Amino acid sequence: MTRLSAAAAHIIKVDPAFRRIVDSSPTMTVRPEAGSAFESLLSAIVFQQLAGAAARTIHGRLVTALGGAPVAPESVLAANPETMRAAGLSANKLAAIIDLAAKFVDGTVPTHDLNDLSDDEIVARLVTIRGVGRWTAEMFLLFQLHRPDVWPVDDLGVRNGWARIHTMAAPPTPKALMVLGETLSPYRSTAAWYCWRAVASTPIVPAPAPAARPPVRAEGRRRPSPRKKA
Repeated sequence: MTRLSAAAAHIIKVDPAFRRIVDSSPTMTVRPEAGSAFESLLSAIVFQQLAGAAARTIHGRLVTALGGAPVAPESVLAANPETMRAAGLSANKLAAIIDLAAKFVDGTVPTHDLNDLSDDEIVARLVTIRGVGRWTAEMFLLFQLHRPDVWPVDDLGVRNGWARIHTMAAPPTPKALMVLGETLSPYRSTAAWYCWRAVASTPIVPAPAPAARPPVRAEGRRRPSPRKKA
């Protein structure tokens, strides 16, 4: 095994159950989402509740309608809403994207000094955007900004991975997982990545109860004939 990163070494030290998944996984690599912070969040909104292929098609049409990449907030605010809607956006997603652009332009979400804000400050600003919840904000922190201590306890993959790593019968609740992960700080982003790795191929599901076995009849034996009445 190659030399462990500081994050992996800390995780194994405070929670040895991670040893197996760490040893069997490649070095953690998190590539940032393409484009700017604004483009990353715009993409996240487009992809919500859609299959990947359909979302990519709509996203491509939207970028084309806005004049091509890179897409700036000002381009969204200057565009005809019906033109954007024609790309395949629902009314709710169109409203969310317009609100996202407005929040970037008015400074609610700063475009240049995000690194000066704490994780909680960024989440608090992002969730004011229509269509952006805590999970979307946390994925933005982890994948776009590479923040090291993000712990997305509402993510089912993280919860299932924790259950698999710790051989639990069922995933912990988000509240319980928040407490369980406290010792992993300040490397909870890495721990979340290992949890995703643990269920990359086989998700955790409650084990089914064993089926009742049918009674076994001895082969070659005949049932006794009923006794005749005298």
